Amino acid sequence: MDQEIEDIQTKSEVQDEILLAALQLFTGKGYFNTSLIDIKEAAGLEDVGTIYRHFKSKQIIAAQLRANILDSLNISIDDIRRKNEKPSEQLRSIVDLLFRLTDEAPDVMRFLLIVKTDEFLPEAKPLHEAAAFIKIIRIIEAGIKTGELRNITPQLGYAHFFGIIDNTLRLVLTGFFDRKADFYQSQAWLAAWNTIVKK
Repeated sequence: MDQEIEDIQTKSEVQDEILLAALQLFTGKGYFNTSLIDIKEAAGLEDVGTIYRHFKSKQIIAAQLRANILDSLNISIDDIRRKNEKPSEQLRSIVDLLFRLTDEAPDVMRFLLIVKTDEFLPEAKPLHEAAAFIKIIRIIEAGIKTGELRNITPQLGYAHFFGIIDNTLRLVLTGFFDRKADFYQSQAWLAAWNTIVKK
């Protein structure tokens, strides 16, 4: 029994190393410029066969990476919704999370916002159809119903609000802005909030 648990942990650790190496390479070199040999070397594996024992292809690695990132984001948004009652507080906490991730896990945010995953994962749903982003639209709907936000369609509210947030984060991640995301957070929040708040 102990050996089985150890084998499962080892398998999980190897998968995590492969995914981490792929994330760094996909966001640094690009998906199409990354080979399985590159991933093997970056993960410190002995041979490419080790990758094939965990993932059938580079595309499956990319799909798993995207799924993991979106699942983590979804869990975080659920947690934020539980801890904060008002839609404004929920949106503020989501913005805090996204800016913190941009500074602390830039490769994750590059994969989410910069890398054109539809080019190599054509079957994947668009980002705005992912559960995490649907929940954000529901938060905006709730804010409209409570009178905290302007009476606009929730999708338009999402586009206005997160258009500013997403573009700010993209400009940090691409190096257009020369400071960490945290520096721009309060200005971005104020600009985004003013597009949807009921005045």
